[in-house]
Amino acid sequence: MEEQNNKFLIPAAVAFAGIVIAIAVIYSAQNPSPNAGKNNEKTAALAALPAISSGDFVLGVQNAPVTVIEYGDFQCPFCGKFFKDTESVLREKYIKTGKVKFIYRDFAFLGDESLWAANAARCAGEQGKFWQYHDYLYSNQSGENQGAFSKSNLKGFAAALGLAQEKFDACLDSEKYTAAIQKETKEGGEAGVSGTPASFINGTLYPGALPSATVTQIIDGELNK
Repeated sequence: MEEQNNKFLIPAAVAFAGIVIAIAVIYSAQNPSPNAGKNNEKTAALAALPAISSGDFVLGVQNAPVTVIEYGDFQCPFCGKFFKDTESVLREKYIKTGKVKFIYRDFAFLGDESLWAANAARCAGEQGKFWQYHDYLYSNQSGENQGAFSKSNLKGFAAALGLAQEKFDACLDSEKYTAAIQKETKEGGEAGVSGTPASFINGTLYPGALPSATVTQIIDGELNK
């Protein structure tokens, strides 16, 4: 799905620094119980969760009974674990069968390469290949801010995926989506996200790299309501 270009702009450097200081996060590797996210504090925070819009990247049918929204950082190793161990189960068991729609949102807080990678994925989205690029990033993690997601490597990923190179390179070099990425990160923090990955399942926040068994239990519970 192509990224919507008319998101509100914010002063990039100041706002992003404020986000990182305010939420004071590293990232979460915990395995929460199926009852996580149901206390009063988190329930109140959910009021700030942005509604699904045409600018979101969505896998699955629109009328699926369960909605999963993940806030992630492409450099986060626990997001990579969630992608490999849990998202694959989601796609096969629930998304392909019309039971779940899955939405990915940026919570890019680990440094420049997180912002560049998020920009690159959105640039790929302009050519209808957001999800292919999303998968490629998570399949090629290699440390944080060590060059794995340098702009030259990100351009190489685009070439490997058969994207129109000149268009992609111009998009990435302009960092045209940085303000939108930082805005989405700020909104995630306001909705209660304090680390990555963080998943909202039908509006309830579940922090951490949820194992597939936990996700299955939660989603089956939602389907049986």
